[in-house]
Amino acid sequence: MTYAVLAELLLSHKGAVEDYPFGPQAAVFKVAGKMFALVALDEAPLRLTLKCDPVEADFFRSIYTAIRPGYHMNKQHWSTITLDGSVPQELLLKMINSSYALVVKGLRKSEREQLR
Repeated sequence: MTYAVLAELLLSHKGAVEDYPFGPQAAVFKVAGKMFALVALDEAPLRLTLKCDPVEADFFRSIYTAIRPGYHMNKQHWSTITLDGSVPQELLLKMINSSYALVVKGLRKSEREQLR
């Protein structure tokens, strides 16, 4: 997956914005100021870090070597996926949608209502 395709997918979520708070090597995707995805741009293949449900994260990590605990993140709640093609695209899409939903769920009610 190219960065252009990945960025378009991440930005398709309501209220999603792209930011570079850590410099040009890491694109951070946020909703209401909260990160739901980080893309390591200086890696080949790309690495995508997403918020995750801890139980699902453990399960996916046990199946796919490309899914590991979040790099420089809370290892229980974030996973880093190496986009080498070994993780099925359907699962990757599910994980992206889940990450966004988990972050939105944690927003204040007024912030969530603005995303409707």
